[in-house]
Amino acid sequence: MMERYNMTKEENIFLAKKNIVNSIYSNAKIEGLNVTFPETEALYAGVNVGRLTIDEIDTIRNLKRAWQFLIAHVEEEFNLDFICKINEEVARDESLGWGKLRTGKVLIGGTEYVPPIPNQVQVENEIERILTIECITERAIEYMLYGMRSQLFWDGNKRTSIICANKIMIENGKGMLLVKDNNLQEFSRLLSEFYTTGKKETIKKFIFENCIIGIDFE
Repeated sequence: MMERYNMTKEENIFLAKKNIVNSIYSNAKIEGLNVTFPETEALYAGVNVGRLTIDEIDTIRNLKRAWQFLIAHVEEEFNLDFICKINEEVARDESLGWGKLRTGKVLIGGTEYVPPIPNQVQVENEIERILTIECITERAIEYMLYGMRSQLFWDGNKRTSIICANKIMIENGKGMLLVKDNNLQEFSRLLSEFYTTGKKETIKKFIFENCIIGIDFE
């Protein structure tokens, strides 16, 4: 796997700021929220949307805070502590213990796979292994898939994993991970397949080919 984009950190932060509402909308759709892009844009601007439930509104607002935290702290070291901080923003007021590793059993809808309860040392070792992957884009995709299937937290695992993967991309100038509407159905199908089998090559290839955005310079 080769890098799709090579930008400066400043260029990539510019890209992230321009696409922050896109990213929040994409994260919300992956989570299954029945929200439109204009509604996401309105909530980001602080305007209430009467059609949505309180829980849906809170999810969008939490995503806004998580993305703002990422952009403000993109220089910080990527480690378990940083990942927990992202989950703290993403899952605030909606999980048993936001920002803390899960301590009990959870199920993943649509699959019989039951992820084991996370062990902190093993999680930190796996993060260290992922960070040794030479290709930054592959490193980000690997972390995203690991975080999703491991279900490190009580809630917000997909959202947390995508935002953390983008931290890896943005700080290294490699673009952004963004699942667009026209790729959402296939992404969800491949993710469910990955949950069940643990085999990741097909979904990695799909993400690399369809879910990376950047700035094309002449």
